[in-house]
Amino acid sequence: MSSAKTIAHANLLLVLGWLLAGSCASAAKPNIVLLFIDDWAWNGTPVPMLDGMENSRMPVLQMLNVERLAREGMKFTNAYASPQCSPSRVCVQTGQSSPRNGFTVFMNDRGQDYFDEKGYPEFPVIPCVSDMTIDADAVTIPEALKPLGYVSAHIGKWHMQGDPGDEGYVLHDGDTSNNPGNTLPDSSKQRLPDDLTDPKLMFSVTEKALGFMTEQAKAGQPFYLQISHYAMHEGRECLPSTRERYTQHPLVQDYYRRIGKTAETIKRKEDPAIWLGMGDDLDGRIGAVLDRITELGIENNTYVVLVSDNGYRHKELQLSQSLDQPHHAAKWWVWQGGIRVPMIVRGPGIKAGSVFEGNVVNYDFLPTFVDWAGGDSNTLKNIDGVSLASYMAGREPTDTFLKRNLYFHYPHYRSSMPHSAVVSGSHKLVHFYERPDLPMLFDLTQDMGEVHNIALAHSEEHLRLYDDMMNYFDKVGARIPKRNPNYDAAVYRDSKEYEKRILWGPFAGSRQLEEDEK
Repeated sequence: MSSAKTIAHANLLLVLGWLLAGSCASAAKPNIVLLFIDDWAWNGTPVPMLDGMENSRMPVLQMLNVERLAREGMKFTNAYASPQCSPSRVCVQTGQSSPRNGFTVFMNDRGQDYFDEKGYPEFPVIPCVSDMTIDADAVTIPEALKPLGYVSAHIGKWHMQGDPGDEGYVLHDGDTSNNPGNTLPDSSKQRLPDDLTDPKLMFSVTEKALGFMTEQAKAGQPFYLQISHYAMHEGRECLPSTRERYTQHPLVQDYYRRIGKTAETIKRKEDPAIWLGMGDDLDGRIGAVLDRITELGIENNTYVVLVSDNGYRHKELQLSQSLDQPHHAAKWWVWQGGIRVPMIVRGPGIKAGSVFEGNVVNYDFLPTFVDWAGGDSNTLKNIDGVSLASYMAGREPTDTFLKRNLYFHYPHYRSSMPHSAVVSGSHKLVHFYERPDLPMLFDLTQDMGEVHNIALAHSEEHLRLYDDMMNYFDKVGARIPKRNPNYDAAVYRDSKEYEKRILWGPFAGSRQLEEDEK
Protein backbone atom coordinates (compact mmCIF):
# COMPACT_ATOMS: atom_id res chain seq x y z
CA MET A 1 0.00 0.00 0.00
CA SER A 2 1.38 3.43 -0.94
CA SER A 3 2.24 5.92 1.76
CA ALA A 4 -0.56 8.22 0.53
CA LYS A 5 -3.12 5.40 0.82
CA THR A 6 -1.72 4.45 4.22
CA ILE A 7 -2.14 8.02 5.46
CA ALA A 8 -5.64 8.23 3.99
CA HIS A 9 -6.54 4.90 5.59
CA ALA A 10 -5.18 6.06 8.95
CA ASN A 11 -7.11 9.31 8.70
CA LEU A 12 -10.28 7.40 7.90
CA LEU A 13 -9.79 5.18 10.95
CA LEU A 14 -9.15 8.28 13.06
CA VAL A 15 -12.37 9.94 11.88
CA LEU A 16 -14.34 6.75 12.48
CA GLY A 17 -12.80 6.56 15.93
CA TRP A 18 -13.90 10.09 16.67
CA LEU A 19 -17.43 9.33 15.47
CA LEU A 20 -17.61 6.13 17.49
CA ALA A 21 -16.24 7.89 20.54
CA GLY A 22 -18.81 10.61 20.15
CA SER A 23 -21.56 8.04 19.74
CA CYS A 24 -20.41 6.12 22.82
CA ALA A 25 -20.16 9.32 24.83
CA SER A 26 -23.70 10.21 23.83
CA ALA A 27 -24.95 6.72 24.65
CA ALA A 28 -23.21 6.88 28.03
CA LYS A 29 -25.29 9.85 29.11
CA PRO A 30 -28.22 8.55 31.14
CA ASN A 31 -31.85 9.33 30.41
CA ILE A 32 -33.96 10.85 33.19
CA VAL A 33 -37.70 10.24 33.66
CA LEU A 34 -39.59 12.15 36.37
CA LEU A 35 -42.99 10.70 37.26
CA PHE A 36 -44.63 13.64 39.04
CA ILE A 37 -47.85 12.64 40.82
CA ASP A 38 -50.50 15.13 41.93
CA ASP A 39 -51.83 15.30 45.54
CA TRP A 40 -50.32 12.09 46.87
CA ALA A 41 -49.73 11.72 50.59
CA TRP A 42 -46.53 10.34 52.10
CA ASN A 43 -48.58 7.33 53.17
CA GLY A 44 -50.60 7.17 49.95
CA THR A 45 -48.73 4.29 48.29
CA PRO A 46 -48.74 0.58 49.23
CA VAL A 47 -44.99 0.89 49.90
CA PRO A 48 -44.28 1.61 53.58
CA MET A 49 -42.30 4.85 53.55
CA LEU A 50 -40.97 3.89 56.96
CA ASP A 51 -40.23 0.19 57.33
CA GLY A 52 -42.21 -1.43 60.12
CA MET A 53 -44.70 1.45 60.34
CA GLU A 54 -48.05 0.14 59.10
CA ASN A 55 -49.74 3.53 58.68
CA SER A 56 -46.90 4.79 56.47
CA ARG A 57 -48.58 2.95 53.58
CA MET A 58 -52.02 2.52 52.01
CA PRO A 59 -52.71 -1.17 52.62
CA VAL A 60 -55.81 -1.63 50.40
CA LEU A 61 -54.31 -0.01 47.28
CA GLN A 62 -52.60 -2.31 44.78
CA MET A 63 -49.68 -0.73 42.93
CA LEU A 64 -47.38 -3.53 41.84
CA ASN A 65 -45.18 -1.29 39.69
CA VAL A 66 -44.58 1.22 42.47
CA GLU A 67 -43.62 -1.69 44.69
CA ARG A 68 -41.32 -2.88 41.91
CA LEU A 69 -39.60 0.52 41.81
CA ALA A 70 -39.04 0.35 45.56
CA ARG A 71 -37.51 -3.12 45.26
CA GLU A 72 -35.24 -2.06 42.41
CA GLY A 73 -34.31 1.40 43.66
CA MET A 74 -33.93 3.68 46.65
CA LYS A 75 -36.74 4.78 48.95
CA PHE A 76 -36.53 8.20 50.63
CA THR A 77 -38.15 8.25 54.04
CA ASN A 78 -37.88 12.02 54.53
CA ALA A 79 -38.70 13.69 51.21
CA TYR A 80 -40.29 17.14 51.18
CA ALA A 81 -42.18 19.35 48.76
CA SER A 82 -44.22 22.56 48.80
CA PRO A 83 -47.69 22.61 50.42
CA GLN A 84 -49.43 23.29 47.09
CA CYS A 85 -48.92 22.00 43.57
CA SER A 86 -47.87 25.09 41.58
CA PRO A 87 -45.09 26.27 43.92
CA SER A 88 -43.82 22.71 44.04
CA ARG A 89 -43.59 22.58 40.26
CA VAL A 90 -41.62 25.82 40.15
CA CYS A 91 -39.21 24.50 42.80
CA VAL A 92 -38.59 21.40 40.69
CA GLN A 93 -37.94 23.40 37.52
CA THR A 94 -35.65 26.02 39.08
CA GLY A 95 -33.83 24.32 41.96
CA GLN A 96 -34.98 27.24 44.09
CA SER A 97 -37.04 27.28 47.28
CA SER A 98 -40.43 29.00 47.19
CA PRO A 99 -39.23 31.96 49.30
CA ARG A 100 -36.49 32.60 46.75
CA ASN A 101 -38.47 32.14 43.52
CA GLY A 102 -41.49 34.02 44.93
CA PHE A 103 -44.02 31.54 43.51
CA THR A 104 -45.68 30.57 46.79
CA VAL A 105 -49.27 29.87 45.69
CA PHE A 106 -51.38 29.76 42.53
CA MET A 107 -53.79 32.62 43.18
CA ASN A 108 -54.79 35.85 41.48
CA ASP A 109 -52.59 38.76 42.61
CA ARG A 110 -55.37 41.25 41.80
CA GLY A 111 -52.80 43.58 40.25
CA GLN A 112 -50.78 43.90 43.46
CA ASP A 113 -47.01 43.52 43.80
CA TYR A 114 -46.36 42.56 47.43
CA PHE A 115 -49.26 42.64 49.89
CA ASP A 116 -52.74 41.29 49.18
CA GLU A 117 -54.67 44.30 50.46
CA LYS A 118 -57.90 43.33 48.68
CA GLY A 119 -58.52 39.69 49.47
CA TYR A 120 -58.75 39.61 53.28
CA PRO A 121 -59.17 43.25 54.41
CA GLU A 122 -60.25 42.48 58.02
CA PHE A 123 -58.16 39.39 58.83
CA PRO A 124 -55.45 39.47 61.53
CA VAL A 125 -52.54 39.97 59.13
CA ILE A 126 -52.26 41.33 55.61
CA PRO A 127 -51.04 38.40 53.50
CA CYS A 128 -48.82 38.55 50.45
CA VAL A 129 -49.34 37.93 46.76
CA SER A 130 -47.29 35.45 44.78
CA ASP A 131 -45.35 35.50 41.57
CA MET A 132 -47.40 33.85 38.85
CA THR A 133 -44.69 32.84 36.37
CA ILE A 134 -41.20 31.39 36.48
CA ASP A 135 -38.63 34.19 36.71
CA ALA A 136 -37.07 34.94 33.33
CA ASP A 137 -33.53 34.68 34.71
CA ALA A 138 -34.09 31.33 36.44
CA VAL A 139 -32.35 28.36 34.80
CA THR A 140 -34.82 25.50 34.37
CA ILE A 141 -34.12 21.78 33.98
CA PRO A 142 -34.23 21.78 30.13
CA GLU A 143 -32.07 24.91 29.98
CA ALA A 144 -29.47 23.34 32.27
CA LEU A 145 -29.47 20.01 30.43
CA LYS A 146 -29.48 21.26 26.83
CA PRO A 147 -25.78 22.26 26.80
CA LEU A 148 -25.05 18.74 28.06
CA GLY A 149 -26.67 17.25 24.96
CA TYR A 150 -30.21 16.60 26.22
CA VAL A 151 -33.63 17.10 24.68
CA SER A 152 -36.52 17.58 27.12
CA ALA A 153 -40.27 16.96 27.15
CA HIS A 154 -42.98 17.90 29.64
CA ILE A 155 -46.25 16.02 29.30
CA GLY A 156 -49.34 16.57 31.43
CA LYS A 157 -50.08 19.19 34.06
CA TRP A 158 -47.95 22.37 33.93
CA HIS A 159 -49.89 24.82 36.16
CA MET A 160 -47.22 27.51 36.32
CA GLN A 161 -48.62 29.78 33.60
CA GLY A 162 -46.41 30.65 30.67
CA ASP A 163 -45.29 28.46 27.79
CA PRO A 164 -43.24 25.32 28.62
CA GLY A 165 -41.49 25.87 25.28
CA ASP A 166 -40.04 29.10 26.64
CA GLU A 167 -38.39 27.05 29.39
CA GLY A 168 -36.70 24.74 26.91
CA TYR A 169 -39.19 21.89 26.44
CA VAL A 170 -39.33 20.72 22.81
CA LEU A 171 -42.47 18.64 23.40
CA HIS A 172 -45.19 19.71 25.82
CA ASP A 173 -48.94 20.14 26.31
CA GLY A 174 -48.90 23.90 26.80
CA ASP A 175 -50.05 25.94 29.79
CA THR A 176 -52.22 23.24 31.35
CA SER A 177 -53.91 23.48 34.76
CA ASN A 178 -56.08 21.01 36.68
CA ASN A 179 -58.93 21.34 34.21
CA PRO A 180 -57.84 18.92 31.46
CA GLY A 181 -57.49 16.14 34.01
CA ASN A 182 -61.07 16.53 35.21
CA THR A 183 -62.54 14.87 32.17
CA LEU A 184 -66.08 14.26 33.46
CA PRO A 185 -68.99 16.72 33.33
CA ASP A 186 -71.04 17.77 36.37
CA SER A 187 -73.66 15.24 35.35
CA SER A 188 -71.21 12.51 36.40
CA LYS A 189 -71.09 13.55 40.05
CA GLN A 190 -73.18 10.56 41.02
CA ARG A 191 -71.36 7.80 39.19
CA LEU A 192 -68.69 7.01 36.63
CA PRO A 193 -69.86 6.74 33.02
CA ASP A 194 -69.60 3.20 31.68
CA ASP A 195 -67.67 4.32 28.60
CA LEU A 196 -64.80 6.12 30.39
CA THR A 197 -61.54 5.03 28.72
CA ASP A 198 -59.00 7.74 29.61
CA PRO A 199 -59.51 8.68 33.30
CA LYS A 200 -57.49 11.75 34.36
CA LEU A 201 -55.91 11.53 30.87
CA MET A 202 -53.61 8.86 32.31
CA PHE A 203 -53.61 6.74 29.18
CA SER A 204 -53.17 9.51 26.60
CA VAL A 205 -50.49 11.26 28.67
CA THR A 206 -48.60 7.97 28.95
CA GLU A 207 -48.91 7.17 25.24
CA LYS A 208 -47.44 10.54 24.34
CA ALA A 209 -44.59 9.95 26.78
CA LEU A 210 -43.91 6.49 25.35
CA GLY A 211 -43.71 7.96 21.86
CA PHE A 212 -41.17 10.56 22.98
CA MET A 213 -39.01 7.96 24.74
CA THR A 214 -39.10 5.63 21.77
CA GLU A 215 -38.15 8.34 19.29
CA GLN A 216 -35.21 9.58 21.39
CA ALA A 217 -33.93 6.11 22.25
CA LYS A 218 -33.93 5.01 18.61
CA ALA A 219 -32.02 8.17 17.70
CA GLY A 220 -29.45 7.55 20.46
CA GLN A 221 -30.44 10.89 21.98
CA PRO A 222 -30.25 11.33 25.79
CA PHE A 223 -33.46 12.81 27.12
CA TYR A 224 -35.22 14.29 30.11
CA LEU A 225 -38.91 13.40 30.31
CA GLN A 226 -41.27 14.80 32.93
CA ILE A 227 -44.63 13.03 33.08
CA SER A 228 -46.81 15.24 35.26
CA HIS A 229 -49.92 13.20 35.91
CA TYR A 230 -53.29 14.72 36.78
CA ALA A 231 -53.89 11.80 39.14
CA MET A 232 -54.20 11.60 42.14
CA HIS A 233 -55.89 15.02 42.22
CA GLU A 234 -59.53 15.22 43.29
CA GLY A 235 -62.16 14.88 40.64
CA ARG A 236 -61.84 11.14 41.06
CA GLU A 237 -61.75 9.05 37.92
CA CYS A 238 -60.76 5.51 37.04
CA LEU A 239 -61.73 2.78 34.61
CA PRO A 240 -65.17 1.40 35.54
CA SER A 241 -63.76 -2.13 35.57
CA THR A 242 -61.04 -1.11 38.04
CA ARG A 243 -63.57 0.54 40.29
CA GLU A 244 -65.76 -2.56 40.19
CA ARG A 245 -62.88 -4.67 41.46
CA TYR A 246 -62.37 -2.41 44.48
CA THR A 247 -66.08 -2.21 45.30
CA GLN A 248 -65.80 -5.94 46.05
CA HIS A 249 -62.99 -5.48 48.58
CA PRO A 250 -64.23 -6.47 52.08
CA LEU A 251 -62.99 -3.22 53.66
CA VAL A 252 -64.71 -1.12 51.00
CA GLN A 253 -67.92 -3.13 51.44
CA ASP A 254 -67.68 -2.57 55.19
CA TYR A 255 -67.22 1.18 54.60
CA TYR A 256 -70.34 1.31 52.45
CA ARG A 257 -72.32 -0.37 55.24
CA ARG A 258 -70.98 1.99 57.91
CA ILE A 259 -72.11 5.10 56.02
CA GLY A 260 -75.39 3.60 54.84
CA LYS A 261 -74.47 3.52 51.14
CA THR A 262 -73.92 0.91 48.47
CA ALA A 263 -71.67 0.75 45.44
CA GLU A 264 -74.68 1.95 43.41
CA THR A 265 -75.77 4.86 45.66
CA ILE A 266 -72.47 6.40 46.84
CA LYS A 267 -71.45 9.60 45.05
CA ARG A 268 -68.40 9.52 42.83
CA LYS A 269 -66.35 12.01 44.87
CA GLU A 270 -67.08 10.10 48.09
CA ASP A 271 -66.32 6.63 46.76
CA PRO A 272 -63.10 5.06 48.06
CA ALA A 273 -63.31 2.46 45.29
CA ILE A 274 -62.80 5.20 42.69
CA TRP A 275 -59.81 6.70 44.53
CA LEU A 276 -58.28 3.24 44.89
CA GLY A 277 -59.07 2.51 41.26
CA MET A 278 -57.43 5.77 40.20
CA GLY A 279 -54.24 4.72 42.00
CA ASP A 280 -54.42 1.26 40.47
CA ASP A 281 -54.86 2.65 36.95
CA LEU A 282 -52.02 5.10 37.55
CA ASP A 283 -49.80 2.22 38.58
CA GLY A 284 -50.58 0.51 35.28
CA ARG A 285 -49.42 3.60 33.40
CA ILE A 286 -46.24 3.73 35.49
CA GLY A 287 -45.74 0.10 34.56
CA ALA A 288 -46.16 0.94 30.87
CA VAL A 289 -43.30 3.45 31.15
CA LEU A 290 -41.07 0.95 32.95
CA ASP A 291 -41.87 -1.76 30.40
CA ARG A 292 -41.07 0.53 27.47
CA ILE A 293 -37.75 1.47 29.05
CA THR A 294 -36.94 -2.24 29.21
CA GLU A 295 -38.15 -2.90 25.65
CA LEU A 296 -35.95 -0.08 24.33
CA GLY A 297 -32.89 -1.58 25.99
CA ILE A 298 -32.18 1.55 28.05
CA GLU A 299 -33.10 0.21 31.49
CA ASN A 300 -29.49 0.20 32.68
CA ASN A 301 -28.99 3.76 31.53
CA THR A 302 -32.19 5.47 32.68
CA TYR A 303 -33.04 7.09 36.00
CA VAL A 304 -36.68 6.95 37.05
CA VAL A 305 -37.83 9.33 39.79
CA LEU A 306 -41.27 8.89 41.36
CA VAL A 307 -42.47 11.67 43.67
CA SER A 308 -45.54 13.67 44.68
CA ASP A 309 -46.00 17.42 44.27
CA ASN A 310 -47.33 18.00 47.80
CA GLY A 311 -48.62 16.23 50.86
CA TYR A 312 -52.24 15.25 51.36
CA ARG A 313 -54.61 13.57 53.81
CA HIS A 314 -56.23 10.50 52.27
CA LYS A 315 -59.18 9.38 54.38
CA GLU A 316 -58.99 6.03 52.56
CA LEU A 317 -56.44 5.02 55.20
CA GLN A 318 -59.39 4.71 57.56
CA LEU A 319 -60.75 1.78 55.58
CA SER A 320 -58.48 -0.12 57.95
CA GLN A 321 -60.00 1.23 61.15
CA SER A 322 -57.01 0.19 63.26
CA LEU A 323 -54.79 2.70 61.40
CA ASP A 324 -54.38 6.39 62.17
CA GLN A 325 -53.08 9.37 60.23
CA PRO A 326 -49.31 9.70 60.73
CA HIS A 327 -49.15 13.44 60.03
CA HIS A 328 -50.76 16.66 61.18
CA ALA A 329 -52.93 18.65 58.74
CA ALA A 330 -52.84 18.37 54.93
CA LYS A 331 -52.28 20.20 51.65
CA TRP A 332 -52.10 24.03 51.94
CA TRP A 333 -50.28 23.75 55.30
CA VAL A 334 -46.56 23.49 56.10
CA TRP A 335 -47.26 20.90 58.77
CA GLN A 336 -45.87 17.48 57.83
CA GLY A 337 -49.20 16.49 56.29
CA GLY A 338 -48.77 19.21 53.68
CA ILE A 339 -45.10 18.88 52.78
CA ARG A 340 -43.85 15.32 53.40
CA VAL A 341 -44.17 13.19 50.27
CA PRO A 342 -43.38 9.72 48.90
CA MET A 343 -40.24 9.45 46.78
CA ILE A 344 -38.54 6.48 45.08
CA VAL A 345 -35.62 6.57 42.61
CA ARG A 346 -34.24 3.78 40.41
CA GLY A 347 -31.27 4.02 38.09
CA PRO A 348 -27.60 3.33 37.32
CA GLY A 349 -25.51 2.89 40.46
CA ILE A 350 -28.48 2.98 42.84
CA LYS A 351 -28.56 -0.07 45.09
CA ALA A 352 -31.74 -2.12 44.82
CA GLY A 353 -33.91 -2.06 47.91
CA SER A 354 -31.90 0.72 49.56
CA VAL A 355 -33.25 3.41 51.88
CA PHE A 356 -32.10 7.00 52.37
CA GLU A 357 -33.12 8.61 55.65
CA GLY A 358 -31.69 12.12 55.28
CA ASN A 359 -33.93 15.09 54.51
CA VAL A 360 -34.31 15.79 50.79
CA VAL A 361 -36.52 18.30 49.00
CA ASN A 362 -37.89 18.79 45.50
CA TYR A 363 -35.54 21.68 44.73
CA ASP A 364 -32.69 19.15 44.95
CA PHE A 365 -33.74 17.65 41.61
CA LEU A 366 -32.18 20.23 39.26
CA PRO A 367 -28.60 19.93 40.60
CA THR A 368 -29.00 16.15 40.85
CA PHE A 369 -30.07 15.88 37.21
CA VAL A 370 -27.17 18.10 36.10
CA ASP A 371 -24.68 15.82 37.83
CA TRP A 372 -26.31 12.72 36.36
CA ALA A 373 -26.01 14.31 32.92
CA GLY A 374 -22.28 14.78 33.31
CA GLY A 375 -22.35 18.43 34.27
CA ASP A 376 -21.16 20.19 37.41
CA SER A 377 -23.98 21.23 39.73
CA ASN A 378 -21.56 23.51 41.60
CA THR A 379 -21.65 25.90 38.64
CA LEU A 380 -25.39 26.52 39.04
CA LYS A 381 -26.12 29.99 40.41
CA ASN A 382 -28.85 31.23 42.78
CA ILE A 383 -30.24 27.83 43.65
CA ASP A 384 -31.04 26.24 47.01
CA GLY A 385 -30.95 22.58 46.05
CA VAL A 386 -28.11 20.17 46.69
CA SER A 387 -27.18 17.34 44.34
CA LEU A 388 -28.24 13.93 45.65
CA ALA A 389 -26.30 12.03 42.96
CA SER A 390 -23.39 10.95 45.16
CA TYR A 391 -25.69 9.87 48.00
CA MET A 392 -27.74 7.75 45.64
CA ALA A 393 -24.49 6.14 44.49
CA GLY A 394 -23.77 5.06 48.07
CA ARG A 395 -21.81 7.90 49.61
CA GLU A 396 -22.56 8.47 53.29
CA PRO A 397 -24.22 11.87 53.86
CA THR A 398 -22.21 14.44 55.79
CA ASP A 399 -23.42 16.16 58.96
CA THR A 400 -23.58 19.39 56.99
CA PHE A 401 -26.02 17.80 54.57
CA LEU A 402 -28.07 16.08 57.26
CA LYS A 403 -28.45 19.28 59.30
CA ARG A 404 -29.02 21.73 56.45
CA ASN A 405 -32.08 23.97 56.61
CA LEU A 406 -35.03 23.32 54.30
CA TYR A 407 -37.40 26.28 53.97
CA PHE A 408 -41.16 26.31 53.37
CA HIS A 409 -43.14 29.52 52.98
CA TYR A 410 -46.87 30.08 52.62
CA PRO A 411 -47.59 33.78 53.35
CA HIS A 412 -51.25 33.52 52.31
CA TYR A 413 -54.78 32.91 53.47
CA ARG A 414 -57.06 30.44 51.74
CA SER A 415 -58.05 27.30 53.61
CA SER A 416 -55.01 27.93 55.81
CA MET A 417 -53.27 31.06 57.14
CA PRO A 418 -49.90 32.75 56.56
CA HIS A 419 -47.13 30.60 58.05
CA SER A 420 -43.63 29.31 57.35
CA ALA A 421 -41.39 26.49 58.47
CA VAL A 422 -37.79 25.35 58.52
CA VAL A 423 -36.74 21.72 58.84
CA SER A 424 -33.21 21.14 60.15
CA GLY A 425 -32.20 17.57 60.86
CA SER A 426 -34.80 16.20 63.26
CA HIS A 427 -36.01 19.62 64.38
CA LYS A 428 -38.75 21.65 62.76
CA LEU A 429 -39.77 25.22 63.48
CA VAL A 430 -43.24 26.41 62.45
CA HIS A 431 -44.05 30.14 62.55
CA PHE A 432 -47.53 31.65 62.27
CA TYR A 433 -47.61 35.33 61.40
CA GLU A 434 -50.86 35.82 63.33
CA ARG A 435 -49.11 34.66 66.51
CA PRO A 436 -45.45 35.75 66.47
CA ASP A 437 -45.60 35.58 70.28
CA LEU A 438 -46.19 31.80 70.19
CA PRO A 439 -42.93 29.95 69.40
CA MET A 440 -43.29 26.47 67.92
CA LEU A 441 -40.65 23.74 67.68
CA PHE A 442 -40.95 19.98 67.17
CA ASP A 443 -38.66 16.95 67.33
CA LEU A 444 -39.74 14.93 64.30
CA THR A 445 -37.79 11.86 65.36
CA GLN A 446 -39.85 11.54 68.52
CA ASP A 447 -43.00 13.33 67.35
CA MET A 448 -43.79 12.74 63.68
CA GLY A 449 -47.36 13.96 64.21
CA GLU A 450 -46.24 17.35 65.57
CA VAL A 451 -48.30 16.94 68.73
CA HIS A 452 -45.90 18.33 71.34
CA ASN A 453 -44.56 21.88 71.02
CA ILE A 454 -41.13 21.87 72.68
CA ALA A 455 -40.14 25.48 71.92
CA LEU A 456 -40.18 26.67 75.53
CA ALA A 457 -37.99 23.79 76.68
CA HIS A 458 -35.56 24.33 73.77
CA SER A 459 -35.63 28.10 73.43
CA GLU A 460 -32.05 28.39 72.12
CA GLU A 461 -32.71 25.95 69.28
CA HIS A 462 -35.95 27.75 68.45
CA LEU A 463 -34.19 31.12 68.38
CA ARG A 464 -31.39 29.75 66.20
CA LEU A 465 -33.78 28.34 63.61
CA TYR A 466 -36.03 31.40 63.70
CA ASP A 467 -33.07 33.72 63.11
CA ASP A 468 -31.79 31.44 60.34
CA MET A 469 -35.18 31.50 58.65
CA MET A 470 -35.74 35.23 58.87
CA ASN A 471 -32.19 36.01 57.75
CA TYR A 472 -32.63 33.69 54.79
CA PHE A 473 -35.99 35.24 53.90
CA ASP A 474 -34.38 38.66 53.97
CA LYS A 475 -31.46 37.47 51.85
CA VAL A 476 -33.65 36.02 49.08
CA GLY A 477 -36.30 38.77 49.20
CA ALA A 478 -39.20 36.64 50.41
CA ARG A 479 -42.49 38.45 50.89
CA ILE A 480 -43.48 38.67 54.59
CA PRO A 481 -47.02 39.41 55.88
CA LYS A 482 -47.66 42.33 58.24
CA ARG A 483 -50.10 43.05 61.05
CA ASN A 484 -53.45 44.43 59.89
CA PRO A 485 -54.55 47.65 61.66
CA ASN A 486 -58.11 47.03 60.41
CA TYR A 487 -58.42 43.54 61.91
CA ASP A 488 -62.00 42.70 62.93
CA ALA A 489 -62.24 39.61 65.16
CA ALA A 490 -65.96 39.13 64.48
CA VAL A 491 -65.46 39.13 60.71
CA TYR A 492 -62.61 36.66 61.08
CA ARG A 493 -64.69 34.30 63.24
CA ASP A 494 -67.47 34.31 60.64
CA SER A 495 -65.15 33.60 57.73
CA LYS A 496 -65.05 30.40 55.73
CA GLU A 497 -62.50 27.84 57.01
CA TYR A 498 -62.18 29.60 60.40
CA GLU A 499 -62.74 26.40 62.36
CA LYS A 500 -60.07 24.59 60.33
CA ARG A 501 -57.64 27.45 60.92
CA ILE A 502 -58.18 27.17 64.66
CA LEU A 503 -57.88 23.37 64.56
CA TRP A 504 -54.67 23.42 62.51
CA GLY A 505 -53.29 26.74 63.70
CA PRO A 506 -50.63 27.48 66.33
CA PHE A 507 -50.76 26.01 69.82
CA ALA A 508 -48.81 25.93 73.08
CA GLY A 509 -47.98 22.71 74.88
CA SER A 510 -49.62 19.67 73.32
CA ARG A 511 -52.53 19.67 70.89
CA GLN A 512 -55.51 17.35 71.03
CA LEU A 513 -55.51 14.46 68.60
CA GLU A 514 -58.17 14.40 65.91
CA GLU A 515 -60.56 11.50 65.41
CA ASP A 516 -58.47 9.94 62.66
CA GLU A 517 -55.26 10.28 64.68
CA LYS A 518 -56.45 8.26 67.71
